[in-house]
Amino acid sequence: MRKAMVLLVGLMAGVAFAAPQDDEQHGSEATEAHGGEHGAAAGHAAGGETRLEKEEEDVAGYILHHVSDSNEYELEVPLSRNHSAIHLPQFGLPVRAGADCSPRETEHGHGLSVPGWSEGCLDLSITKHTVMMWLAAALLIFSLLAFSNRDKTKLVPRGTTANLFEMLVLFVRDELAIKNIGKEEGPRYTPYLLTAFFFILFMNLLGLFPWMASATGNIAVTLGLALCTFVITQIAGIRAAGFGGYLAHLTGGVAWWLWPIMIPVEILGLFTKPFALTIRLFANMLAGHIVIFFLLGLIFMLGNPAVALVSVPFAMGIYLLELFVAFVQAYVFTMLSALFIGMSVAMGHHGHGEHAHADEHGKEPGHSHDHGKAHVLGS
Repeated sequence: MRKAMVLLVGLMAGVAFAAPQDDEQHGSEATEAHGGEHGAAAGHAAGGETRLEKEEEDVAGYILHHVSDSNEYELEVPLSRNHSAIHLPQFGLPVRAGADCSPRETEHGHGLSVPGWSEGCLDLSITKHTVMMWLAAALLIFSLLAFSNRDKTKLVPRGTTANLFEMLVLFVRDELAIKNIGKEEGPRYTPYLLTAFFFILFMNLLGLFPWMASATGNIAVTLGLALCTFVITQIAGIRAAGFGGYLAHLTGGVAWWLWPIMIPVEILGLFTKPFALTIRLFANMLAGHIVIFFLLGLIFMLGNPAVALVSVPFAMGIYLLELFVAFVQAYVFTMLSALFIGMSVAMGHHGHGEHAHADEHGKEPGHSHDHGKAHVLGS
């Protein structure tokens, strides 16, 4: 069982997976010291156990190093140990009088780091994923300016790329915003939904290029996006129902003696929505990259080039699946954001007694809410 677990962890090893020479030397020295066949067997077992543990540690470190954020932007040469690192600026903002926020050596000697919040510093260092977000934002702005229909005299855009962008914009507006929020309020929140959709899509796609990284594989990035949806959702609810109606909605419409139970549940429900957005996007984008690393590392782990005949096609299949997932996750995040905003906007309809009106006329005001629930069940 242990060997199977080690093999699973080592599927995505790189060049760093080679067996350490120091451990082999240690095994040979142990053989010479004990002498005889019994001593040779003991030395071989000890050396093999050490190599196994060392290899497992190298595999995990190699994968985590490539999927995690860092203060260095590395440009590696494939199938070699040659790489160059660009050290990104590190600086901190003092939030407490007398705090020294200059970068200093870490405890384990792995480069410099800015002191944390406990020492009165707010770390504002530029990281690899920060660069990816800037690059995605720059590419997004350039693409929309270059390929959008800026000639207002022509109602129909010309060119494949311009029509592709128009198709995506209309899809987000008509299928996500209007159907989940409503015809009256949907266009109001369409700009935010479009920004979230394209920004997430560009960050997802950047991680599929060599020497790039997916910023959405960082839980801090997905949390920031989810918090934006959370704030807009609360603003939409207050705008639709008023501040008093918004607070009254936290009671769940139950009797006053049940408020001590219902109000905490409703408040907790407010924060489960951004939590779901955060974890869904983060886990789906990170998992795909880890699987690709594992599959390609099987070649080095088993030490046989023939393994590439199986692992490379499988890795290519996962790569194409990641291309599909990049669009799907941008769609799911935007759809859920539109659904949550639509649920908040529905507070105003509840507060103004439109449920009775809906019962008399086919329940039209509740259409967007029900349609959104169907979207969630389908996803």
